[in-house]
Amino acid sequence: MDFDTKRSSDLKPEDAQQGNRAWWTSQTMSYDWKDKAQHEKFSAAWFDDIDARFLRGARLFSHADNPFHELMDTGGLAGKRVLEIGCGMGFHAEMLARAGAVVTTIDISDTSVDATKRRFALKGLSGEILQMDAEHLAFADNSFDLVWSWGVIHHSSRTGRVIREIERILKPGGMAKIMVYNLGGMSAYITLMTRYSLKFWSGKSLDDLLWASSDGFSARFYTKDIFSDQLSTFFEPVTIQVLGQEADAIPFPNYIRRHLQRLVSVETQRKLAGQRGSCLYATGRKPT
Repeated sequence: MDFDTKRSSDLKPEDAQQGNRAWWTSQTMSYDWKDKAQHEKFSAAWFDDIDARFLRGARLFSHADNPFHELMDTGGLAGKRVLEIGCGMGFHAEMLARAGAVVTTIDISDTSVDATKRRFALKGLSGEILQMDAEHLAFADNSFDLVWSWGVIHHSSRTGRVIREIERILKPGGMAKIMVYNLGGMSAYITLMTRYSLKFWSGKSLDDLLWASSDGFSARFYTKDIFSDQLSTFFEPVTIQVLGQEADAIPFPNYIRRHLQRLVSVETQRKLAGQRGSCLYATGRKPT
């Protein structure tokens, strides 16, 4: 099976998960798909460059220069045992470590694990960095105070199994903080209008076309109601916030959006992104 090209919503879960690992191992989540970072890969300057790109994309999440301090509540993490699912290039793992958390971070991709290990070595940080499939977490029950996962578990072949595993390894009273893709967001809406409506008779499902329009080998999209319902099986209370980027607020090609942004205030862009953003950010507490 060619995991670089085959995307299908009717794949067996084990085949989809192999595809996920192959795709993410061959890619780097470095946000430089169109404008390649010019620094040596995995150098300190390279990490600084891709971090700045990532933060630029998150600038409408809040008024803060780095909104993830608020989303993670980094001020309250000192001494807490934290599991990150999906380390990517290690930006969030670094934030967690600098906040004083006892960090364990995992990824299905060997490339991501290697990149995060290099980041931690360059910056003198400590943490446990492991290659692992989140559908099968190799940790004891009730082990962590917080599970953080940003844009990861919707790529899994069995997202429900990952959520069940998160509940299992969280301590009673522990928090899960998870971002997944929003089916009610602008990017999904554009796919529905420009691809699915035109290819309805082609045999391609909406899931197939959403997968093809996203990064990764596969990806699920959730409505707020469905994701809240799924999380509420394990956590209480559950809150969900819509977060979005510039492309959600002003859904035009880059060369047009750059001009329109001069006419629309950042505050208005932030409001629009919060209404039709492509991210659902959920928090839930494991009952005591």
